[in-house]
Amino acid sequence: MLNSDKIDNPPRSLKRTLLVFIGNVIGLYIVSFFGLGVHVEYLDDIFLLVLFIGIINSLFWPLITRIFMPFFIITFGIGSLILNGLMLEFFAPLFNINIEGAGIILAPLAMAAVSTILSALVTLEDESTYYRSVIRDAKKKRPKEAKTYPGLIIVEIDGLAHKVLKEAIDKGLMPTVKELIDSKSHTLRQWETDLSSQTGASQAGILHGNNEGITAFRWIEKSNGNTMMQCSGPQKVKLLEERISNGNGLLAKNGASRSNLFSGDTDNVIFTLSKIMDVKKLYNTAWYSVFSNPSNFARIVALLIGDMIQEIISQITHKILDIRPRINRGIKYIPTRASTNIFMAEINTSTLIGDMMVGEVDIAYSTYLGYDEIAHHSGVRDKDAFKALKRMDSQIRHLINANKYAPRPYQFVIQSDHGQTNGATFKQRAGQSFEELVKSLLPEDMSMYANMSSNEDHYTESLSPFPKNKKESKDDDTNSDVVVLASGNLAMIYLTQWSYRLTYEEINSMFPELIGGIINNELIGFILVRSSEHGDIAIGKKGTYYLDSDKIEGENPLEGFGKNIVRHLKRNSSFEHTPDILVNSFYDSKNDEVCAFEELVGSHGGVGGDQSKPFILYPSSWDVSNDEIIGAESIYKILKENNEKLKA
Repeated sequence: MLNSDKIDNPPRSLKRTLLVFIGNVIGLYIVSFFGLGVHVEYLDDIFLLVLFIGIINSLFWPLITRIFMPFFIITFGIGSLILNGLMLEFFAPLFNINIEGAGIILAPLAMAAVSTILSALVTLEDESTYYRSVIRDAKKKRPKEAKTYPGLIIVEIDGLAHKVLKEAIDKGLMPTVKELIDSKSHTLRQWETDLSSQTGASQAGILHGNNEGITAFRWIEKSNGNTMMQCSGPQKVKLLEERISNGNGLLAKNGASRSNLFSGDTDNVIFTLSKIMDVKKLYNTAWYSVFSNPSNFARIVALLIGDMIQEIISQITHKILDIRPRINRGIKYIPTRASTNIFMAEINTSTLIGDMMVGEVDIAYSTYLGYDEIAHHSGVRDKDAFKALKRMDSQIRHLINANKYAPRPYQFVIQSDHGQTNGATFKQRAGQSFEELVKSLLPEDMSMYANMSSNEDHYTESLSPFPKNKKESKDDDTNSDVVVLASGNLAMIYLTQWSYRLTYEEINSMFPELIGGIINNELIGFILVRSSEHGDIAIGKKGTYYLDSDKIEGENPLEGFGKNIVRHLKRNSSFEHTPDILVNSFYDSKNDEVCAFEELVGSHGGVGGDQSKPFILYPSSWDVSNDEIIGAESIYKILKENNEKLKA
């Protein structure tokens, strides 16, 4: 394990202290220079104020944090920024400085921003300073006798394929992960997702050992009045967890969930969607590590603003260079990207380090969303996506280094829940959307409802306990005659006038143009339907695969989709709410491309390419079979069994 030598307290860094002091002075001066709410007569007054505020914070900030912690949490950290500004405003007149209006927010932001930039320029990490502020409070919370067996920290890098991880390592972007592999302390393995290669299905399997019935990101339940269920939205995810949980989730025994869809059966949660509506669980002492340093949240906001600027530059660059495939990312995406790539990552790392410093948590699972979000919109191997992985590696390093100050050892697992596959979208290639194609193959008088987006960002949903719109709780549109849904390059067609799954023969009899029209489209790889005569069948342009009898007529429509594709299709077809027609796009192995039915460059949700090939990096001392790792439920078993052995 990297950096396993035990150190009771982090060392003090005079260089770091001096750098922060200089950064604070410059930041405050910049705000005053531009007349942004800070008025200064003499430069030496700024020196004295910064020095005084530093002393006040070192003496009283721990007490202030305990008192105002609920306020900080409810305001998602903005309260910390405001309090910093108010303290500056209160004490500034003592030094002939006046701070008012916008300066209350801009002053602490500028001070943190300049300090962060200076640190980056001289490659000074903030680790010792940060660890020291966290450990001060953690020591008060530690049990009298530390646990002797190792704890476990599981880091999920959302959407990162095994192949892309290796490429990032080869590019020198992930030295921490590389050292884990090269030192042979950890073993890197590829695993294979279920047919539904998306976060909902994978995290249900990993955190609860059960993803039965999750046919895609979103599906229709005919037997439940055509209700639409989905792997997003606090109400839906809460209901879904109630269905899949047996009380023995991965985190059930003294675990912690950080920024996940599902809780793994723990109540120690932060930004966990299935329990975000429970106000009692909003307050968590692990938040202290985020606000333990008075400038920490301001630093996070400064980094967030920096990432927003990077995204603006990226959008302009992609347009000027005409990088393709390309989608219109828009203004709303800019803060979304920064929130997932910066804000959530910083919260995850800070709270996990806090957990480790106290040493009480036995197992923690945390999802880092930045790479997945950027790969969706910019591309799986875009420069910005690789930058996100470089930053992710530094987060992993911070976690591993925290082991030096923890009262007990922690082991680490780094893994992903699925990958992504690149490609221009169906609409970009065909000139029409998939739902428009389906509409053209049905009688004109049939009503249609379509929802072709499965990229509901976790960040926005985790912050708000309220539905984005009325459709989350009121699905009247799903009573249309036909419902078309998308999950990456997987599409589902439900003919909702019938309360059961129609057979291949019934569909052909009532809608003779539908199946043939879909299959013969050049962008479609295969469809899955159920035949009353032959059972489950996969149909392509030049052949049919009879899954139950394992017979192929003509050319194999599943060629190139993996050797386990029949197994995945049969399992998915056995679910109660599998659509009347399940559609998967083509996969071009030469160019490694699929075409998503939603407007995303990088996609996942079906099969084809690296979207089904995530990775797991686990301690080499673990007992793991050399057999293929297939399905998210297999990852649950590996983690659950080996975590129990740590306690033996």
